[in-house]
Amino acid sequence: MVEVGASAKARVLVVDDSSLVRLYYRSALEQAGFRVEQAINGIEAMERVLSQPFDLVIVDVNMPRMDGFTFLSTLRRGTGDVATLPALMISTESEMHDFAAATAAGANFYLVKPVAEADIVRHACVLTGAAS
Repeated sequence: MVEVGASAKARVLVVDDSSLVRLYYRSALEQAGFRVEQAINGIEAMERVLSQPFDLVIVDVNMPRMDGFTFLSTLRRGTGDVATLPALMISTESEMHDFAAATAAGANFYLVKPVAEADIVRHACVLTGAAS
């Protein structure tokens, strides 16, 4: 497992409507030294990123109330640090148009589920600039 330097303690927001997926990501990221918050949909995620700073958001595509594409598009139209917050989108959707839609919405990387813990941590380290 990749471990983030003790001084890094990057803050990650995991956005997914599945409690099992959130737990899986949280466990991998916390073991690597990240601080993790969670949201169950794009609306809750937007409330969190507007009220506290994060270093990375990991977001699913298909969620109730506000999907991942809408969340990222809305985030990118914001101002300041919120608009440039690094984003990793992870979904079961694997067609080329899904990758294109993720890029258009503002995702920095797009991974297809299932994703190994090491891949989640590695991408989180790259996107936050944390030591790996």
